[in-house]
Amino acid sequence: MSEAVTSNHCIVIGASHAGSQLAVHLRKSGWTGKITLIGDEPQLPYHRPPLSKAVMSGEKNAEQILLRPEQMYQAQNIDLRLNTRVAAILPQEKRVQLTTGESLAFDRLALCTGARPIHLPLGDALDGVCYLRTLADVEAIRARLDQVTDIVVIGAGYIGLEAAAVLRKLGKQVTVLERESRVLKRVTGEQMSDFFARLHEQHGVQLHCNAEVVAINGRGQVDSVSCADGRTIKAQLVIVGVGVVPETSLAESAGLRMENGIYVDEHARTSDPDIFAAGDCTSHPSELYQRRVRLESVQNANDQSRVAAANICGGAEVYHVTPWFWSDQYDVKLQSVGLCHGYDEVQTDGSPETAVEAGMVVRYYREGKLIAADCINRARDFMAIKKEMV
Repeated sequence: MSEAVTSNHCIVIGASHAGSQLAVHLRKSGWTGKITLIGDEPQLPYHRPPLSKAVMSGEKNAEQILLRPEQMYQAQNIDLRLNTRVAAILPQEKRVQLTTGESLAFDRLALCTGARPIHLPLGDALDGVCYLRTLADVEAIRARLDQVTDIVVIGAGYIGLEAAAVLRKLGKQVTVLERESRVLKRVTGEQMSDFFARLHEQHGVQLHCNAEVVAINGRGQVDSVSCADGRTIKAQLVIVGVGVVPETSLAESAGLRMENGIYVDEHARTSDPDIFAAGDCTSHPSELYQRRVRLESVQNANDQSRVAAANICGGAEVYHVTPWFWSDQYDVKLQSVGLCHGYDEVQTDGSPETAVEAGMVVRYYREGKLIAADCINRARDFMAIKKEMV
């Protein structure tokens, strides 16, 4: 393990949840030297979960979703460089090269580069084809809403369904196209998938599973989406939300080990002892699931970055947490704990027919062991299960 370091220069690449948290916790962990936090967006670091909900609906603006005020970074003597891109990491020289040509030396480096949306090779030249990952993405969508009536959302994961719920509340005609056999297939079990499919259909969403998009059509402006089964759906706006992939290009070019993201150990250290990583871009060993996992969640970004900060300062903290997630759609709050992949038994408390009013909990087991749970409008049960699974 590296010796304790509490001075000199630590560079943090990526200024979202993990990067902002890591920079702040470096100070709390005793780092007295220089901290540079580099972000490629022009805005101060902000909360991403509200983008597909309160920001898209207009209930919150950019100022209201900031993680921290600018004065906090100044008070902590954190050199925050916005709208700045890194061209390369040179581990042997312990330098970071910016696209401007500037070169920065580091003693410790933290990669919090997050994830990027999976891009569909369709409709690139058309106006009205949007993705949903950044504040700029949501602003582009909102700028078009007054001019559109029919919207197609491609992808029925959290982001796609949250966006669909907001758009229906705004009075839009919404069609959701999902290539898998059910909604939320990657993150939950069949019972929850069925519940959310019915929920959206009850609110007027046209939902089609097993729908493979083969073309996004239009002349200059998008006007429709075509599926492999011959269906064509009218649309003046298309929102693509088919998942993300870890942003690892800098780490790969630097020769760091990869395994479904940037490979880190239980201390958030990469294959280079002076480089750490945290958040959506990493995979880490899970004691609970006895395998490596990569998580896309605010909880993981925050908790793993705190461990990374402590260990950059010479600590030996171990990252061992039970993952949890949430999603807000209409009057439903879904709170999930754990990962349900590979379950062989399900126990249900409550009924899908009364879940909105009375709540419902679905517990997932493997070989008799509780591995995950989904809670609909049952915050107390969610908190109790979280404690049970620690």
